[in-house]
Amino acid sequence: MLHPSLTLLIALPLLSHPSLRSDGELILTQGPFVGHVEPHSAKVWARASAPGEYSLVVTDARGREIRATSSTSAETDGCMVLEASGLEPNTAYHYRIEAADGASLGPDTARILRTAPALDEDADVRIMFASCAREDEATAQAWQRAATEAPDAVVLLGDTPYIDRTDLTYQRKRYAEFASFPVMADLLAHTPWYGTWDDHDFGSNDTDGRLAGQPQSRRAFIEYHANPSYGDGEHGIYTSFRRGPVEVFILDTRTFAAMEPSPFLGHHASLLGAAQWAWLMEGLKASTAPVKVLSCGMIWNGATRPGKLDHWGSYPHEREALFRFIGKEKVEGVTLIGGDIHRSRVLRHASADLAGYDIIELIVSPMHDGIIGAANAPHPGLIKDMGEPRTILLFEASQRTGQLDSLRARFINAAGDELFAIDLAEAK
Repeated sequence: MLHPSLTLLIALPLLSHPSLRSDGELILTQGPFVGHVEPHSAKVWARASAPGEYSLVVTDARGREIRATSSTSAETDGCMVLEASGLEPNTAYHYRIEAADGASLGPDTARILRTAPALDEDADVRIMFASCAREDEATAQAWQRAATEAPDAVVLLGDTPYIDRTDLTYQRKRYAEFASFPVMADLLAHTPWYGTWDDHDFGSNDTDGRLAGQPQSRRAFIEYHANPSYGDGEHGIYTSFRRGPVEVFILDTRTFAAMEPSPFLGHHASLLGAAQWAWLMEGLKASTAPVKVLSCGMIWNGATRPGKLDHWGSYPHEREALFRFIGKEKVEGVTLIGGDIHRSRVLRHASADLAGYDIIELIVSPMHDGIIGAANAPHPGLIKDMGEPRTILLFEASQRTGQLDSLRARFINAAGDELFAIDLAEAK
């Protein structure tokens, strides 16, 4: 069966070059990329070379235009997020960005976005998760495979890009270089994209919240993303979004790590911090989605290369508290997703006594070709280990008449080979 967005994708030109005004002046240096979409609204991110006011113009099939404006300056490194509202659910729109003088920054038919389906609408949802991406040929092959698979949304789990410094100028430089990567830019020009960070984009390998200069990392992250929200508005970058039957919670496992006592075991450090824990628990209790994905940059277990400590296995009291909360509140349909370790894996947590069911963990890493053999560590719940480069994860769910119809996860390499698939509805 044809994927719903495929008929749109085949008409899209490549966006390998920055947009020019009619007079040849360079205006958009990166983007536009489609950010967070809802049934009635859509965000678009772009970076301009000239400060000023810009308009997002969204056009439906009848030619009706909806406009949203934003301004950009050196204070935001030229980045802007424009949000159009008043849109119809599950509907394709042409969009363009205009300068203040009305000059269109690219042809009207060059870019298409699609709003999210209504929550109770029949829907087939495909969300791509990936981590550890470079601007190289190996990663390009993974992005090309992603485009072929036509996901409805992309979630980048960190080390996207590799930065390894908290200097603001260098952070911005690396994000701009990453956003200029042609094959990624082609896909994100019409596919909603979300992100969090892991250690390298936070600022340093295997680090935690004690890293000096991390507020500058947060500033650059916010400038170069169009997420629904960013932590509590002042600290952190955690957020969430809903797509059909799937609600994705995107956690920040770097900002608050080792910065305060755990709210569950005071003589041990917290990984998420009290504010993020409160947000997560409130969100899980309030969620009406039959599927809840808890995603973050790091892995949710401790089985990885020797000496590596930045994972949930170093905070077992917090993972146990999460499982207890899931069981106490009867939160159904939880799946864990992580990245970071340059190896893809599937594990089953023996959480039935705490959570009421065994919880599946999916690890996807890397998009590039740097595999770490020592990360193939034993774990009692290991279902599948994949030391495979250029890998993406497709998380697929179907909803019919308001009920979850199917749920599975597939690991795919750049050649299109299915490395492993798991029926998550059966695995619970």
